[in-house]
Amino acid sequence: MLLVLKFGGTSVGSAQRIKDLVKLTVNEIPKIVVLSAMSGTTNALVEICDSLYNRNIIDATRQINNLKQNYFSEIKLLYTNKQCIEKANNLIENHFAYITAFTLDMFTANEEKAILAQGELLSTALFHYYLEEIKVDSVLLPALNFMRIDEDDEPNLPYIEKYIAEEINKHPNSNLFITQGYICRNAFGEIDNLKRGGSDYTASIIGAAIRSPEVQIWTDIDGMHNNDPRMVSKTHPIDELSFDEAAELAYFGAKILHPTCILPAKKRNIPVRLKNTLHPEAKGTLIANINTKEGIKAVAAKDGITAINIKSDRMLLAHGFLRAVFEIFERYKTPIDMITTSEVAVSLTIDNSKNLKEILVDLKEISQVEIDENQTIICIVGQLPKDKPGYANKVLEALKDIPLRMVSYGGSANNISVLINGNLKKDALQALNKGLFNYN
Repeated sequence: MLLVLKFGGTSVGSAQRIKDLVKLTVNEIPKIVVLSAMSGTTNALVEICDSLYNRNIIDATRQINNLKQNYFSEIKLLYTNKQCIEKANNLIENHFAYITAFTLDMFTANEEKAILAQGELLSTALFHYYLEEIKVDSVLLPALNFMRIDEDDEPNLPYIEKYIAEEINKHPNSNLFITQGYICRNAFGEIDNLKRGGSDYTASIIGAAIRSPEVQIWTDIDGMHNNDPRMVSKTHPIDELSFDEAAELAYFGAKILHPTCILPAKKRNIPVRLKNTLHPEAKGTLIANINTKEGIKAVAAKDGITAINIKSDRMLLAHGFLRAVFEIFERYKTPIDMITTSEVAVSLTIDNSKNLKEILVDLKEISQVEIDENQTIICIVGQLPKDKPGYANKVLEALKDIPLRMVSYGGSANNISVLINGNLKKDALQALNKGLFNYN
């Protein structure tokens, strides 16, 4: 049975951090190590792609050379063996020659995804070479050989199960495998990705596919915290969360965990543990199919929300009106986060405004519409039984000085959500930290 360990960009962000990974990954426990790109690489590659789209070849060439030199600098610090240095230098030359070739030809979205994949391909190979230098056996599993999404951009789990097993079975005597997070192939076999933060998703999918005893997500914080430590001065890590609690927190803004990460693990009942690379002895947070203690556990905030108020042209919500509204959002594949209704109106929120203009045109054919942008959803999560009084009152009392645009309660036994103006986010999180967790 193989554990799955995922390490983010900061964990492979320098030669020293790559060396430090050995302490966490090299032992007698069989495992698959999933790596992100070195920190800063994906952002740099996005900038390169932007320059290529705009055919700004001078900027693109400069950006490519700058990133290439960063890698050469880290190689000098990472390896001492001449053979490993040569292999690593050749690796860098080959990957950046591939990227540079796009300065001479047309550039499309397909090429962008291929360029963005280079970061993970580099980080995994460099770690694999370092293990070779220190005489540690490891196997590099090419994620592009087994990680696949279908026509709906969902993981094709039967395909992944079959082909990752084939890759692993080629090495029956190995117990340390290294693979890329984030990258995959689509239903047409083209290089694609699981969107930003997708290395968490990769780890969870692999864990489900191989039925791992545990998926570990290693970051630079001691597990999931009860509040955003960037916004409030005092927080604490949470020992345990149910799958449903963790999914709510991840979806509504807890940055430590990618929102899609929980579903594959939940489907196969694979525990997920959040650990700290800087303090590996810390307990972290266990996410599993468990009944956690009743009460409020944590809050999270999701920015960039647009609220849409939809008022029926009739005095009452006519039969079929809500269906017509939802069909518009379905047509543009735009999920709804929160929804509240009154006798004559519906208020709802979306976090993807890509098709907002078209959605508003269609809505105005059947209703009066108003929008509020720059909104933030604050999500209060825990075990909140509907037959137990006090939880909603405690939240509203803590937020008594914060104007609330919407309140959602009762749809889930794990979530109370409120919508506020984005400018009030910090005030709201601090008020909740005091009112719910007694932190001043």
